[in-house]
Amino acid sequence: MKLKIAVVIPSYKVREHILDVLNSFGPEIFRIYVIDDCCPENSGDFVTANCKDERVVIIRHTENRGVGGAVMTGYQAAINDGMDIFVKIDGDGQMDPDLILDFVAPIMAGEADYAKGNRFFDLEKISAMPKMRLFGNAVLSFMCKVSSGYWNLFDPTNGYTAIHADVARHLPFHKISQRYFFETDMLFRLNTLRAVVIDVPMEAKYGNEVSNLKISRIAGEFFAKHMRNFFKRIFYNYYLRDMSLASIELPVSIALLGFGFAYGGYHWIYSAHKDIPTPSGTVMMSALPILVGIQFLLGFLGQDIASVPVHPLHRKARKPRVPKTGTSA
Repeated sequence: MKLKIAVVIPSYKVREHILDVLNSFGPEIFRIYVIDDCCPENSGDFVTANCKDERVVIIRHTENRGVGGAVMTGYQAAINDGMDIFVKIDGDGQMDPDLILDFVAPIMAGEADYAKGNRFFDLEKISAMPKMRLFGNAVLSFMCKVSSGYWNLFDPTNGYTAIHADVARHLPFHKISQRYFFETDMLFRLNTLRAVVIDVPMEAKYGNEVSNLKISRIAGEFFAKHMRNFFKRIFYNYYLRDMSLASIELPVSIALLGFGFAYGGYHWIYSAHKDIPTPSGTVMMSALPILVGIQFLLGFLGQDIASVPVHPLHRKARKPRVPKTGTSA
């Protein structure tokens, strides 16, 4: 059975590029959802007046919900219409529609639940990326690895993604961040489902489009949300849903490190205040817990890195085949 592929395009201040994007889709796309996110350029009306592609469906928001809110609206519409795989791309022309099948292929093959772009795969082409974006993505990628648990991924803010409908149905749409933290929050939510996520190599195009993302404005917000997701993921995966050796290693490492630094810090301040040398035994009493605590912390990180999901969720969701009459069970 041929799977129905849908494309979801959040539309906000992309009127100059949206028609070129819509005209570039091939016959493999079954439906195209353009989400007018209360666009000041009235992109929904603009597409309606200038695009005659019958696959295009215009959905309008009465208030701006951000890229995440627009994508969730598109996902819900695709679920309601019985689509099988949803591909999200931006309407600013930075993402090559010819790569859609590259994103869909691993999902169709049952190898992944969610595919996302990675602009860092080809090191020779990274120089084309603006230096500020390059640095910002490197920092955000490390923070995302820690908070989401997908240590095998890079370029977390990449908006070129594809997801299987059976996985999208399990996402808590009302809880996912609606603004610029959307792509990263999606990875956290997917990890709580134990979904398999892979990177797809791609090359970004940078033209005369204007980015609405201001690094200085979202840096603090991103850090706070990463920390929140990290603690929630640790609690969900290591204490609420399952227990493992890592569940013991983490609190033991925190206790040992806390004791070592507190004990050592107190005696260092005391010795400095009294102007006397710190006894070697006291130094060892603080150093040993720190060294052992670091070993336990490294052990936890090793367990966490090794626990990246590898079994696709949507394959598990398939109904078991009923044996033919006359065959043994």
